Amino acid sequence: MEKEENSYKVFDTEFESFIGAWFIPTKSCSNLIKLFKKQKKLGHTRKGQHAKVKNNITTSIIDKKIKDSEDCSFWPNCDLKEIITYRQHLQQCLNRYMNKYPETSNIDKYNIIENIQIQYYKKGGGYKSWHMERGGPMASRRVLVFMTYLNTVEDGGTQFKYQKYICPAKEGLTLIWPTDFTHTHRGQISLTKEKYIITGWFSFLND
Repeated sequence: MEKEENSYKVFDTEFESFIGAWFIPTKSCSNLIKLFKKQKKLGHTRKGQHAKVKNNITTSIIDKKIKDSEDCSFWPNCDLKEIITYRQHLQQCLNRYMNKYPETSNIDKYNIIENIQIQYYKKGGGYKSWHMERGGPMASRRVLVFMTYLNTVEDGGTQFKYQKYICPAKEGLTLIWPTDFTHTHRGQISLTKEKYIITGWFSFLND
């Protein structure tokens, strides 16, 4: 279900899930995919990594059985017009999230301080295991996670475990949700189409 909300469309998740969902302009999505492909040609992409905790030590590893992707990272305050434009759209979504959940406005200041990632999943690729976005000390500052689907993949959405909900992958659809275990999630693996997303975190600012 979609309805107009000012210049953005809000996507109705049908129940109270603390998952905010709005559409950003599709032109920004296509420009971000072009940016990823350009960076790939320059050799600036890498195989996707995921966090692994062992003996209370968190490390990043590559295991395609868990996460099979190709990633490109961008400093959040870089001067690339594609990232600048995306952040402007993302801020509009965050403003709407804070209006919906005003408690997120009554805490210490937060912003994007870690790199933003564009991730590419080939057919059969994806983040295959259940995970959350704040699983250890290195991620303890994270407040909210954001993700935008850069292309439409009919069978390649995102499964939220405890909400028992699969969000569809629609071009421009931008999700914001809490980083904790309550929103454990994984990718829905498409065997038919490639998938692009851009993702990152809003975190408490450094002291």
